[in-house]
Amino acid sequence: MRIELDRTDLRILRELQRDGRLPIVELAERVALSATACQRRVKKLEEAGVIAGYAAVLDARALGREVEAFVRVAIERQSRDVTLAFENAIRARSEVRACYVMTGDLDFLLHVQVADLKAFAEFSMNVLIGLPGVKDVRSSLVLEAIKRDEGLPLPD
Repeated sequence: MRIELDRTDLRILRELQRDGRLPIVELAERVALSATACQRRVKKLEEAGVIAGYAAVLDARALGREVEAFVRVAIERQSRDVTLAFENAIRARSEVRACYVMTGDLDFLLHVQVADLKAFAEFSMNVLIGLPGVKDVRSSLVLEAIKRDEGLPLPD
């Protein structure tokens, strides 16, 4: 369901993207609303699915996941059964932070984060290659992250 967002809604969303733990009173002050009116708007945005949830942003490296990679995977046969089996296996892997179905010569793009190169080699050679239908795997290790997710860009 798509809803119309006014300038105040957009200001609320910008503030909550910066700090999802912002107390409603402080949020209301920042967007020039009463706390009650602000709370009503936040609830409306949540119920409409515009705000999908709140989460802490963790530093993977601080938690011991030093190696980050993007892995492109091609599936042998593109039958629905093989694809579903691969997708279900990927969902169960904690190393995979995100998985996308892609167009082009490879079928899936995985964002992987593990402790070290040994763990990446283990995942690549002993786990990923053994998953249902995997035909080709191409990996690129991240040397440096120039830009990380900063939230969705919103119009002024």
